[in-house]
Amino acid sequence: MGGFELITAQSLIVSEKHGAVGVLRMNRPEALNALSHPLMDRMEEALKNFEADSAICAVVIAGSERAFAAGADISEMQGKTSAEMRADSHLSRWDKVSNFPKPTIAAISGYALGGGCELALACDLRVASETAVFGQPEISIGVIPGAGGTVRLSRLLGRALALEMVLTGRRISADEALSLGLVNRVVPVELFLDEAIKLAHQIAAMPPLAVAAAKKSTLHAMDSSLEDSLNFERNLFYDLFDTEDQKEGMRAFIQKRRPNFVGK
Repeated sequence: MGGFELITAQSLIVSEKHGAVGVLRMNRPEALNALSHPLMDRMEEALKNFEADSAICAVVIAGSERAFAAGADISEMQGKTSAEMRADSHLSRWDKVSNFPKPTIAAISGYALGGGCELALACDLRVASETAVFGQPEISIGVIPGAGGTVRLSRLLGRALALEMVLTGRRISADEALSLGLVNRVVPVELFLDEAIKLAHQIAAMPPLAVAAAKKSTLHAMDSSLEDSLNFERNLFYDLFDTEDQKEGMRAFIQKRRPNFVGK
């Protein structure tokens, strides 16, 4: 993808701006991007920076060609008690990704296992390379997914397949993930990050307030009744008629020209 502005190049996270798209690349290759406390600390900081930056309208979270993220850092958890784990806020960082107000796209190549799969699931959209592999192998070390794996897999894939993955550690290939609706598209390895950034740019070109409302309504629908979800959606729809972008968008449609959205 074209030129970009490098914001930070820390040891664990590389943060870039590609116009209106923010890109976070995990950079812990020696551990296949295992999601350690320090790495997730840096990711949380980078996301806060992109949230505060009004010029950023969508964010891509990526790993390397070999691994998106091969899981949590087991060495940080081994030996802990349940009380110690409850007192640790580490797993809440996945919720901060899923609750991020701007659209997020996971660019996945290679391993997306355990916490890495859960991080991909916490994003709004997923672009995978042909080598991407998804799985929740926690059962094999005596635990279960703890950062949303059982919940989000069930909602995306249905109970039976989610249970099979969680109870057996079964892995899903990129092509199977696409056929099941787990990812939005599969592309050659050399294109996976560019394709995710391209998709992010398509979203970033849309009116930001409408994008935010669309994301909010869709996420709300996952946790609410049909009637409540329809009312929530309808109120957001009405609210957008007080925005400048709605006036501009409809005026441009009638005048058969490209709209100029300003995020107001």
